[in-house]
Amino acid sequence: MIYITDELEIDEREIGEEFILASGPGGQNVNKVATAVQLRFNVRTSPSLPDDIRSRLMNIAGKRLSRDGTLIIKAGRYRTRERNRQDALERLIVLIRKASEIPKIRRRTKPTFASKKKRMETKRKTGERKRMRRSVKYSGE
Repeated sequence: MIYITDELEIDEREIGEEFILASGPGGQNVNKVATAVQLRFNVRTSPSLPDDIRSRLMNIAGKRLSRDGTLIIKAGRYRTRERNRQDALERLIVLIRKASEIPKIRRRTKPTFASKKKRMETKRKTGERKRMRRSVKYSGE
């Protein structure tokens, strides 16, 4: 079991891993050994995720989410498979934790009288400043 929060955990069998060739540092090893990992987690069919977290996670995932609802995380920062596996898993956990946070509801407020007054005063001063910059027309001499 992978523990996300106190109430949420995911079974390790729901996560698929595939090792692929990595780009970047590693010398000759980079062309021979598949150290980068491609982690796959099906968000749409996961029994571990409640519906509200599932929908928020699908919104947060963006391009990392495939058409069939699979979240794909590629990790190839490190030279070893184990570090890349850990990195991909940590990134998955961070995404799910972010999705498990209930967003704060924004309530519309009206601007105060003082703020309206200040705004109008600032606009008046700006207009006055621009008026002073205008060229003065001379009556012919």
